[in-house]
Amino acid sequence: MARILLIETSTALCSTAICDGPRVLSYRENPHREHSALTAQFVHEMLMETGLRIRDMDAVSVSRGPGSYTGLRVGSSTAKGLCFGGGVPLLSVSSPEVLFGETSQEERASHRYIVPMIDARRMEVFTCVFTPEGKMITEIEAKVVTEGSFSDLLSEGDVLFIGDGALKCKDTLLSDRAHFRECYPSAKGMTEPSLKAFSEGRFEDMAYFEPFYLKEFKTTVSKKKLF
Repeated sequence: MARILLIETSTALCSTAICDGPRVLSYRENPHREHSALTAQFVHEMLMETGLRIRDMDAVSVSRGPGSYTGLRVGSSTAKGLCFGGGVPLLSVSSPEVLFGETSQEERASHRYIVPMIDARRMEVFTCVFTPEGKMITEIEAKVVTEGSFSDLLSEGDVLFIGDGALKCKDTLLSDRAHFRECYPSAKGMTEPSLKAFSEGRFEDMAYFEPFYLKEFKTTVSKKKLF
C-alpha cells in the first residue's frame, strides 16, 4: 500500500497526516486558521515522530478545495514545495471528497445520499452529492440553501448533510429525512480518496496545479482611517 503525506487546509481547520495504506501513522490539527504558521511545522513534527523523510513518501496529497482562498494557497504551495524538494509526485482531492471520507460505514449504510457542505458565508455552501458507495453524482457548486433545496433527494430517503456548513442549514431544511453532522474536512478524511487517486494514477502536474477556488476571491476596502 502507498505511504502518503496528507495536507488539508481548505477551512478553519489546519491538519496534516501521514498514512501507510489505510493506517494513519501520525496526525496534527489546529482549528484556529493558523495555516501559514503551522502547516510546515506540522509536517516537520510528523516526520520527526515517524523517523521518515519526504522521499520516503510515495506521494504528497493536498486538498484542492473549494474552501478558504488563503488556506488553499498555503496548502498548495506547501505540498508543491515538498514534492519538488523530495522528488515525489503530487495528488489532489476535493474538499467534498474529504468530507465523504469522514463518514463512517454505518452512516453510509443508513443514508440514501451523503451531501458535503463547506461553509461559504451566509446561507451559501460549496456542495455536491455522493451515493453511499462514494460516487459523486453532481458537480461541485456554490449553492444558496433555501427551504426547497435538496427536496428531490429527501423525497427518496434519508440524507446526511456533513461539514462545517451543515448545521446552519438545519433550520431551513425541515425534513425528518434530513440529518446533520458538523465537522471540518481533515487530513485523516483524505486517506481514502488519496489512496484511490494514487491507485488510479491521478497525479497532478506540479508546474501548473492550482487550487479549485470555485468562486473568485474578492478583496474589500478597509473602512478604518490610517491617517
